[in-house]
Amino acid sequence: MTKFVHSMIRVTDEARSVAFYGKAFGLTVAERLDFEDFTLVYLSNDENDFELELTINKGTEAPYELGNGYGHAAFVVDDLEAEHARFEAEGFAPRKIVDFKNGAERVARFFFVADPDGYQIEVIGKGGRFR
Repeated sequence: MTKFVHSMIRVTDEARSVAFYGKAFGLTVAERLDFEDFTLVYLSNDENDFELELTINKGTEAPYELGNGYGHAAFVVDDLEAEHARFEAEGFAPRKIVDFKNGAERVARFFFVADPDGYQIEVIGKGGRFR
């Protein structure tokens, strides 16, 4: 058996990133490992076992170049409109809600938001294949 356990992103400001993911998605620090040259912070919540690993390379202050290979992470929420309004109130600047269809059939409803380092995050309303 193979189990997908985490995805890693590099961030420049640990406190700012932990605060964002906590306020935006209810993620909390599951573990923090401090090494000489870098720190690893594992974020999770009670909804699942999957974790987001933040890597903070000590001495790195300039923003990372995200390039054109990174896509996005996605979170499913119960009430998309309420979360969109909450994100706006928090000052996270969410993009508009999209009603994504394949012909006449709805595939999903979602919006995107960027984290403090510019990583794109899709917030999807629960329904269909997104549970």
